[in-house]
Amino acid sequence: MGSLVEVLKDPGKRRQIVDAGVRVIEAEVADKGGLSGLAIKGTFKVVQSLKPGFVPQALNHLMDDFASKVDPFWQDCQAQKAEPRGYFTKRGNEIANALLSITDDRARRGEGPARSAYEKLRPEGVKHVTAAMPRLADLCRQFAS
Repeated sequence: MGSLVEVLKDPGKRRQIVDAGVRVIEAEVADKGGLSGLAIKGTFKVVQSLKPGFVPQALNHLMDDFASKVDPFWQDCQAQKAEPRGYFTKRGNEIANALLSITDDRARRGEGPARSAYEKLRPEGVKHVTAAMPRLADLCRQFAS
């Protein structure tokens, strides 16, 4: 069983994981619909225009913390020989809350447009992160299997 934490120690793999993670984020944003989807898309566009490169930089900075939160779920999924997409979807709220605990902490200490955007979008956070579970499972399978 591969460890997400261990695979990040390889600089080449880390770059690939960050790049793949950015693609996951972009795909999730693109898939959002309705009024909340418009808000997410608009905020994402504003953040990208105000701070080009922000998303990959932030993801790289947060990746170790994210991996440490997701790895126990990944290890359990592998130990159960479960299908990753199904496992992550079933445990989506738990995984989402684990991940959001990291960004909540960072946002409390932050400032500027990123904090403001986060605070506006956070009430819907668990729902949106949970929706990303199939893609997160694919990412784990790709790099930690």
